Amino acid sequence: MAAVFSFALVASAAEPVFNNPLVKQRADPQVALHSDGYYYFTATVPEYDRIELRRARSLNDLGRAEAKVVWRKHASGIMGAHIWAPEMHHIDGKWYIYFTAGRADKIWEIRLYVLENSSPNPLEGEWKELGQLKTGWESFALDATTFALNGKRYLLWTQVAPEAASHATNIYIAAMDTPWSIKGPAVMLTKPEYDWEKVKYAVNEAPAALVKNGRVFVTYSVSATDANYALGLLTAPANGDLLKPGTWSKSPKPVFATSEANGQYGPGHNSFTTTPDGKTDILVYHARNYRDIVGDSLNDPNRHTRAQVLHWNADGTPDFGEPVAD
Repeated sequence: MAAVFSFALVASAAEPVFNNPLVKQRADPQVALHSDGYYYFTATVPEYDRIELRRARSLNDLGRAEAKVVWRKHASGIMGAHIWAPEMHHIDGKWYIYFTAGRADKIWEIRLYVLENSSPNPLEGEWKELGQLKTGWESFALDATTFALNGKRYLLWTQVAPEAASHATNIYIAAMDTPWSIKGPAVMLTKPEYDWEKVKYAVNEAPAALVKNGRVFVTYSVSATDANYALGLLTAPANGDLLKPGTWSKSPKPVFATSEANGQYGPGHNSFTTTPDGKTDILVYHARNYRDIVGDSLNDPNRHTRAQVLHWNADGTPDFGEPVAD
């Protein structure tokens, strides 16, 4: 594994240095370091029409790795538009992809869906459609992720509240009974409250979980998908009842945001991974290297995947710093 990363001396410790951007024109990146030693990568493609997977032994090699198309949108009906935010997880010996999709005839009727593959190598084998992941009510829903803790598996996702008068999106959690279904009611963890969560649009979306130092940290993305995009943070004790909103605390300020000095705009929709030895945490996210966007930011393809070391404060909380320069 010695050649997996390029290393440079930072302070007195060696830290990995990443060739940012790692993968161009790939937004909402998710990276998983599997037991076979590969980093598996998936993300939103600019055409919003397919799901790609790639793998490499090094994060720095993901941009050069072959992109295997494992699924394409339907020509009609459900799963026919806006294929967003795929995430791949290995659960009970099988691979699962959670993704977001609209209808071909109603492109904003956005819901959550699941694919399954029993092949040891997810770039091979057959990806079977398991259908919609039902959350308990029907409304705009996206950005599902999952994590396990203390023998229980949880789903985190984004959705418009039942009977909501606005289009604001909130973050929910629920216990899972299978990798494609939840049991019990959804619990809202956060909704847009602060001004920085409501720039142009009231948005809490794209949760990502990291369990460390006796706590569960959940990042989420806020506001419009332009230079105002940023990360917020929720925290809960790892031994607490994660299905009780009062267990969680919310940062009053964004923890990761645009850095004009470093030329990085709208960082967000992250995932977490580690170095191959598991000793160094890594933040993977997307950002643009310019502020001004012509037209709708959703139509701008240049949200590139980037990575940087995630540092830790003395009290065991994450120090995100700011997005590093390319």
